[in-house]
Amino acid sequence: MLQLLSVLTLFISVVAAGEPSTSAAEQHLDLLPLSHFRQYLRINTAHPNPDYASAVNFLTGLADSIPGLRSQVLYFTSPPNKPLLLLTWLGSNPTLPSVLLNSHLDSVPAEPDKWSHPPFSAHRSADGKIFARGAQDDKCIGIQYLEAIRAIKINSPEFTPLRNIHISFVPDEEIGGFEGMAKFTGSQEFKELNVGFVLDEGQASPTDEFRVFYADRVPWHMVIKAAGIPGHGSKMYENSAMENLMKSVEVISKFREAQFDKVKAGLAANSEVISANPVYLKAGTPSPTGFVMNMQPSEAEAGFDIRMPPTADPESMRKRIAEEWAPSWRNMTFEIVEKGTLRDFMGRPLMTPASDSNPWWSVLKEAISKTGGRLAKPEILSSTTDARFMREKGIPTFGFSPMKNTPILLHDHNEFLKDTVFLEGIKVYESIIKALSSFEEKSSLN
Repeated sequence: MLQLLSVLTLFISVVAAGEPSTSAAEQHLDLLPLSHFRQYLRINTAHPNPDYASAVNFLTGLADSIPGLRSQVLYFTSPPNKPLLLLTWLGSNPTLPSVLLNSHLDSVPAEPDKWSHPPFSAHRSADGKIFARGAQDDKCIGIQYLEAIRAIKINSPEFTPLRNIHISFVPDEEIGGFEGMAKFTGSQEFKELNVGFVLDEGQASPTDEFRVFYADRVPWHMVIKAAGIPGHGSKMYENSAMENLMKSVEVISKFREAQFDKVKAGLAANSEVISANPVYLKAGTPSPTGFVMNMQPSEAEAGFDIRMPPTADPESMRKRIAEEWAPSWRNMTFEIVEKGTLRDFMGRPLMTPASDSNPWWSVLKEAISKTGGRLAKPEILSSTTDARFMREKGIPTFGFSPMKNTPILLHDHNEFLKDTVFLEGIKVYESIIKALSSFEEKSSLN
């Protein structure tokens, strides 16, 4: 009834404004999803203090306005301050493996003084750009999932999914997902969903092809430390802390350069090589004016952000670090914090086959093709998403966000998404949801 009243209200306002009445329903189908998108963007879910409660309340209300969607809020932390919203559209054969559509509630921080519009205003410019933190990463797909289901129910009221369709809105993805999707995939509630296939977030595409990702790189945060005898700044001797550290930095830099040469030569994509980027150096003896310049320190350290593709051999990398990058015989020590695994529960690389050998891939590709869309060559994502937690379970998972002809602005100032791109994405998900939920193949490739 509320939807009908909103359509009638819009119809009257459009006629009163002198617009052709035949366009009223079409305009409503565009304006309502855009309004929901902008309302969601105005909820500040940026770290370090994301307003999860307001976001979940808004999304639950939105889901309740779509007939047939069940909702539940789950908590896996104590205190229970990190809600996970799970929505379900029941299929006619719930014994089949289900389909999960995932997005995350949280966003990275924004620096308002670096933006042309307040980052949580969801300002819509004259040319249709909606500026907001989370516009691309990834509040767009969460609303698109819901609006696609709403559109299916309006445009195809006779349609009933064969499989259960689940939509998850998870917390903490931007800070690793360890108290969000990691706990969810390890729970009994997740096990009972019998998930056979997952779509998670992807990235914008600057071209007219949609991007799709079959794997993520895994971060390793490495700190190397060097020790040595302190001495006068004028003295030259072997095995000082700074000398040992600089030797390691040189070795790591050569490795980085060799990996980067493959990218520059076109032999591999950025996401297909191991990157090792220095992020800090720490050494010296502080003084009131800076550092003591005539004293060589006894300790020095450096931090590196290493990104490992699933094709890499983790044992080989650990050996390289221990023997070449931070060898103990050079008074070096190291610490690695691995922010995930490169292998699933069966020891296989965390990659979902993006070929016709994977029936889910074929269904996805055909569904996108039916909308007139084209997929670019499948990629490994250069960064990391919650998709890795599903792949660890052996569940086929692709990263996909239907944003083409759009600059890649995740985590950037002035993040935006054009209204036409957002609306096109809803139509793409309509086709995808219909196709995936009607897929009769029982094997989930687990």
